[in-house]
Amino acid sequence: MTTFGPQLYFTRIHHARRAPVRHEFGYRGYSWFFDLDDPPRLPIPLRPFAYFRAADHLRGPGATLRARVEDLLAEHGIDCAGGPITALMNARVLGYVFDPLTVFWCHGPDRRLRCVIAEVHNTYGERHAYVLEADDRARAEIDKQFHVSPFNRVEGRYSVRLPEPDEALSLRIVLSRDGQPPFLASVTGHRVPVTTGTVLRAHLRTPFSPWLTAIRIRRQGIALWLRGVPVLPRPHTPSYRRNLS
Repeated sequence: MTTFGPQLYFTRIHHARRAPVRHEFGYRGYSWFFDLDDPPRLPIPLRPFAYFRAADHLRGPGATLRARVEDLLAEHGIDCAGGPITALMNARVLGYVFDPLTVFWCHGPDRRLRCVIAEVHNTYGERHAYVLEADDRARAEIDKQFHVSPFNRVEGRYSVRLPEPDEALSLRIVLSRDGQPPFLASVTGHRVPVTTGTVLRAHLRTPFSPWLTAIRIRRQGIALWLRGVPVLPRPHTPSYRRNLS
């Protein structure tokens, strides 16, 4: 793990499904990467366009993101003993946030990676955290436990590769199900320094990013529905709702 201040990544998100129809899409975006003990603090005029709230992630009474992560780790018997915790996430923009995937990298005091938390958010306002025991290449496998898309059942197994970003960002998630080709999702990107100029470039590149992300997801859902992919009933899952305000 390399220590540096908050960073901004210009990203490319790609999704590909091959059953029951072939459907692929990709779009540009941006994400923030930072140590939870050193979150981004933008100049006052820019703060409405990029700020973070603990209540947008995980659960519990913790007033900070770090407290919420540590509470979740304690539930799984993991103690990072005050080591660094970094995160890749989207910021709130003008009071709204939608972050399909948030990743936390949890290190011990020796700065070695202990585990990775992948928090998935759906368009119903729910979220679910997967605590992953990743290997030294940040690879892990886990059963699907959370309803994300009305076109995918809560079944199958995820194979993920979630290395902590450096100059480049490269995350990959593969969902495998019996008798079906895998569903693939990836996030790639490059790091840029956090300056007034790069923050403005990010907003020009993907204006009103949280709203645009939510609209894009719904638009892809409509496209699948128009191609005859059946909408599956939404199951009751042990997820929890985020605060939209």
